[in-house]
Amino acid sequence: MKTKGTILFLLLIIFSAGFINAQHNPVEMGLNAITKDAVKAQLEFLASDWTEGRETSTKGEFLAGDYIASIFKFIGLKPAGDFELRRMQYIPGQASQRPQPPGKTYFQNINFSENISSESSLELISKEGTFEERFIFNQGADYSFYGAGVGREYTAPLVFVGYGLKIDELGVDDFKGVDLKGKIVLCYNGFPTDFSNPNSDAYKKLNLSDQNNLWKLYQNKQENLRKLGAVAIINVPGYLVNQPANWPLRYNSTNYEGEKRLTNNMISLTMPRDSLSTSVSSISVSAQLSNELLKGSGINLDEFRKNYSLTKKNTAKEIKGKFIHFKSSSKTRTVTARNVLGMIEGENPNEVIVIGAHYDHVGMYNGYIWNGSDDNASGTVGVMTIAKAILASGVKPKKTIIFAAWTGEEKGLFGSTYFVDKYKPRENLVLNLNFDMISRKPEKDSTGFKTGMDYTLAYPQLKELVEKANTEYKLELTVDFRPSKQPQAGTDFTPFAAKNIPVYGFDAAFTADYHGPFDHVEKADWDLMTKIIKLGYITVFEIANSDKKIEPAR
Repeated sequence: MKTKGTILFLLLIIFSAGFINAQHNPVEMGLNAITKDAVKAQLEFLASDWTEGRETSTKGEFLAGDYIASIFKFIGLKPAGDFELRRMQYIPGQASQRPQPPGKTYFQNINFSENISSESSLELISKEGTFEERFIFNQGADYSFYGAGVGREYTAPLVFVGYGLKIDELGVDDFKGVDLKGKIVLCYNGFPTDFSNPNSDAYKKLNLSDQNNLWKLYQNKQENLRKLGAVAIINVPGYLVNQPANWPLRYNSTNYEGEKRLTNNMISLTMPRDSLSTSVSSISVSAQLSNELLKGSGINLDEFRKNYSLTKKNTAKEIKGKFIHFKSSSKTRTVTARNVLGMIEGENPNEVIVIGAHYDHVGMYNGYIWNGSDDNASGTVGVMTIAKAILASGVKPKKTIIFAAWTGEEKGLFGSTYFVDKYKPRENLVLNLNFDMISRKPEKDSTGFKTGMDYTLAYPQLKELVEKANTEYKLELTVDFRPSKQPQAGTDFTPFAAKNIPVYGFDAAFTADYHGPFDHVEKADWDLMTKIIKLGYITVFEIANSDKKIEPAR
């Protein structure tokens, strides 16, 4: 017969064994490193006034990059940036210096072309028989144009393409049967009424209750036009609205009260290229110019919108006898910005997972700082914290993991695009996990923790892993899954998806503070942000430590 003392002793041994086992569970050990205090400490500095809004190529972004690199080095990541051939070391008391051994750094340096100033001119040419008439319009009053890099001059005919849609899921192709190469395309502003009707088939098929999907349609329009060879796009009817130069006061603004409205392109940059590359110019026009472009074409925009149907074919129509002559020029200089890259070497160096987020934002102007706490200091903290957690697990992963803080996302996904283009061999990149804006709840979310997840449709195991982790570890997140064949959005998984690398990415909410000067750290929802980071960690830990290759479902 066992005494009470013996039973108590045995229970203590069993409990202690279970406790020790839990303490040494690698996933749990990593999770213990993901705390609200750790998240707060990093976000409070990255989104502080010291980093001056982290606009690409500025001192504030360099400071933020140095901070991220120091965190990578402190927690034990290996540098994965440029190979530095010659570094000089100062020797106290000697005038000479000696080179340090060459080696990898944490920085991938990118030289951009910064547009210092630009000019443009636009002429509408009307031809009827032997008669030719030119109307010369003024930039800022009649049209606006954003461009940088190499100046360009062209004369091109006009084609009206309706809404400019090519959506396979709906069987819609507004470009069918028309040659757009070398043409200027006139598109009707916005989207058909079906896209705002929750009861329509189009709304349901495209899941347009999610604003991200509407944003993707805008991007797809630009990409389709580029592939088809159009030189420019003009949205009609014209809604060019300029801030009056003589506006006396700018108060009670939710965005900015300074003397000049800030955009995310205060510093205008273009990517380095190995060859001359031209993009589709986007030109906004006034109502007067819009009407003049369509005058005599037989196209009535009110009637077009009223009678438009997604099943209607061949809405494209050439505008006879009218051409636009456009000329732009710019003065540029070369500036540098940096991706910050750290690495955990896995057993297999030929299978590389990239965990990334952009750390740049839109800078400061006239005493205002756009701190960009949610966009996207929050995602950057996610990358750094997962790196810390994987190292804390004590397990060397089977797959290699690169942790990346991207520059230039706000300028056009520049940092991530550069990385994907330059990485060799590219087939070693097997997966990208992206974080963008993960610290804020939707304004109407009063029920729980919501997050959105884009992922590559051919890899349903990504969804299954997330569902399993969310349930098993009681994270209580409501995940809005958004699969697509080749995910595209204004975020850094897009360049990976474009090269057929599987991706999944987390976000939380668009708020009224988006790209405004009041996206401050004190508005972060620490519980939500920490849960999303934990979800990313658990899933990537399982993928990185699996012998299985990341392959599409059969």
